[in-house]
Amino acid sequence: MAIADIITLLLGNLVILYTASMILWFVSLKLRDASIIDIFWGIFCALPAILTYCRVDGTGPRDLVITLCATAWALRLSSYLAKRNIGHGEDERYVAMRRAREAHGDFARWSLVWVFLLQASVAFVVSLPVQVGQIGSNDEFGVLTWLGFALFAFGLSFETIGDAQLSHFKRDPQNHGKLMDKGLWAWTRHPNYFGDACVWFGLAVMALSSPFGWMGIFSPFIMAFFLVKVSGKALLERNMSRKYGAAYDDYKKRTSGFIPLPPKKRS
Repeated sequence: MAIADIITLLLGNLVILYTASMILWFVSLKLRDASIIDIFWGIFCALPAILTYCRVDGTGPRDLVITLCATAWALRLSSYLAKRNIGHGEDERYVAMRRAREAHGDFARWSLVWVFLLQASVAFVVSLPVQVGQIGSNDEFGVLTWLGFALFAFGLSFETIGDAQLSHFKRDPQNHGKLMDKGLWAWTRHPNYFGDACVWFGLAVMALSSPFGWMGIFSPFIMAFFLVKVSGKALLERNMSRKYGAAYDDYKKRTSGFIPLPPKKRS
């Protein structure tokens, strides 16, 4: 496939993502809940993989595996967030954004650009490995494919276990108001984010088996940057510090911020 054809393919995927995000934005206006974008974030990352698999000629079993991996990750994340968020109103992060922008009377337009279209753009960039990894593939399950799949499977398992442990902890009435610091949460303050990063680094490694896989090499680093510095770890930890105070400060001293490490003894 020529570079011009690849660009046309990718732009087509981006247009469809933008269209989906604008439809979701319209729904958010009716619901008065911009945080529904969180539920669809994973799907936005997997949709380009599905579109590519359907649009590229000559896709085979290896390309199907890449697409299924991205889809499995997306469905797990979206179903988990839907179960957690639906019925609880708009997330406090978006409530704060709404209050700030409604003072200027332009939250609707602002959210279209800086919430929905922005997240669609980030999802497109993050998902580049599962798009270009299907182009020009010889469909051989080589070392890179198996190595990438192993990293993907580890990451998916890690975040799934972490989320399950947190859900189980919160369901116990005796833990009301307490801080989760057991299981994987004793080794890293963010097992879900670490797992996400491993998933997308794994998919990027799988994509390197394709002659155009290099085009997505920076995508997992962008995902990790957002998880650690922008919308994930940094934002969540500010909220957790306000909520738990000294208890969270002690937890931060004992527990690795991202990469799992043996927990330190309590001070």
